[in-house]
Order: sequence, then C-alpha cells, then structure tokens
Amino acid sequence: MAAGLRPATPVSEPTSEAGPAGTEGVPSPRALPPGVTSIRRGGPAMGLGGPVKFGIALGRVNPALFVAVTLEAERLGFESVWLPEHLVLPVDMSGSPHPGHEHPPVPPNVPVFEPFAYLSHLAGRTERVRLGTHVYNLALRHPFVAARAVQTLDVVSGGRAEIGIGASWLAQEWQAAGLDFHTRGRRLDEALAVCKRLWTEEVVEHHGEFFDFPPVMFEPKPVQKPWPAVHVGGESDAALRRAARLGDGWIGITHTLESVRRPVEVLAELRLEAGRGDDRFEVSLGGPVKARGDVARWEDAGVDRLIVAPWERSREALEGMRRFAAEVFL
Repeated sequence: MAAGLRPATPVSEPTSEAGPAGTEGVPSPRALPPGVTSIRRGGPAMGLGGPVKFGIALGRVNPALFVAVTLEAERLGFESVWLPEHLVLPVDMSGSPHPGHEHPPVPPNVPVFEPFAYLSHLAGRTERVRLGTHVYNLALRHPFVAARAVQTLDVVSGGRAEIGIGASWLAQEWQAAGLDFHTRGRRLDEALAVCKRLWTEEVVEHHGEFFDFPPVMFEPKPVQKPWPAVHVGGESDAALRRAARLGDGWIGITHTLESVRRPVEVLAELRLEAGRGDDRFEVSLGGPVKARGDVARWEDAGVDRLIVAPWERSREALEGMRRFAAEVFL
C-alpha cells in the first residue's frame, strides 16, 4: 500500500440550506428529499432482510484508489463501502482478529486514516452509496469524540452512515494509548451507551466506571433515528453477546457458507433471550461469491450483507468490481 493519497479531483462547493436544528451553515444532506431532515431506520428482523446487499472493502485496495473505487461502487450499484481503522499501530505487535492465527494481519506501516473524516470526504463525492467503518475502535476514544464523529458523517452524508465497532484485538495499541486492554469490553459497553444517549437525549449526565461528566447538550442529532445502525464486530462469544444485546447488526470476518451458520444461530438465540428477536438486525461479513446462485445460498444462511473485494491487485480493482457486478447482481 502507498503511504498517501493521490490528489483528488476538485469538488464543487456544497450549498448551505436549512437542515436539522443546529445545522445552519452545514452542507445540506445530499441524499434526503426536500423538506426531509431525518430518517427512521426500520425494516425486518434478523433473517428476513430481503436480498443480500454488497459492500466494498476499501481496506483491500491502495488508498490512492479510495475515491475512484467508491465512485465506481456507487455507479455499479454496490450498496456500501467500508473503511478499516486503527488509532495507532505499534512497531511490536502480536495477536490477530482471526481465530486460530497468532500474527497480526497488517504491518505497522500500513496507511491508516481517521475513518469518519475520510468517509465524510467520500460523502461529498457521492449521493447514494452507504459509508461504513469496518471496524472502529470505539473504546479507545472518549464518547464525546466518537459520537461527534458519527453525527458529523451522518449529517453531511444525508443519513448514509453505517457504524461498525469492535472491542479491539491489539493489546499493544491500548498500551500505547495508556489504557488497560483488559477493560476493553466494559469500556466499549459504557462508551456505546453514552453515545446512544448523546444521539437521542436533549440533556445527558453520566457517572460511570470510565466516563464521568455533568449535564451536557449535544446537537445536532444524527439524521438516522434513533441513530445510525451500529454493527458490533468480533468472532468471540463475548462479541456475539454484545452484538445481540447492544447492536443493530453483527459484522464478522471472512466466512464460508458452513462456518457462518454457528454465529448466525447463536445470535438468533441470544437475541431471543435478550427480548430483541423482533428488532431489525443485519449480519454482515466477507465471503466468496462466484456466481448468482451463491447469493441465494448466503441469504438462506442468514446473511444480509457481503463485504467483498473482487480483485487480486489494486490496479485490478475497478475492472474486478465491474466483472463482479455483471456476474452477480446486475
């Protein structure tokens, strides 16, 4: 991967029109009909979500192509693009998010960007494609910072944000940030709870284990109501429990039709136990698709979204996307 981005094509200045309360001077949401200032997320419960949607894994392409790939994804009809992130990558790393693997899947010099800033840039270049994090290490941030980043992306994109979050797997990243890796699960739960309150309540006061603050106000609220969909990532039992209790979806790693059945079944059971069996919930992950017939099999397995990278080398990305679209969903 290259260390930086190629210069982007100049973008025309956005207009500033009346929007949600507190958004005067903010570029108007680009995907909302006139007079509409919010979107209420809704839809079927888990396993009844309709045709499988396709997202593009931006982390699998040279960053110099992020804009071109996103524009082509929108033109072809891909539903979303997804950007990975780390706050920092220590030189000495160990562990992996992939079960059974001992070594990190990325080197410490891999290019990484602040995801909400970059996705907001992509929002300004597009109209329809949804913009997701895959996944954001929420617990490494104060919820004020994270909630504001999510809110900004959702507002400037006109309600196209998809928020993948995780508890993190890289202990050395937490150590570099001066935080206790062993508290990551509790810290994530509390940070997410605070974010949800900031996105929905007029005045928020909180006194918790990790965060403590007096009454504050947080405006504007996100365009999507009650908040942009939160997809909880991770393959561990703890991650599945968190997704079932707190998430609007689960985002997994690469699976096969066989390997995905267990987490889908476990999630369904856990959501019933939590009294959330009828709530909307999406399963997103990576997986092989060779032909149109594979799509129905993924749907039957309970998968709502496949995040794909149909190329071997970055220079083949655009043509690979065109070929995939023609063979699978156009």
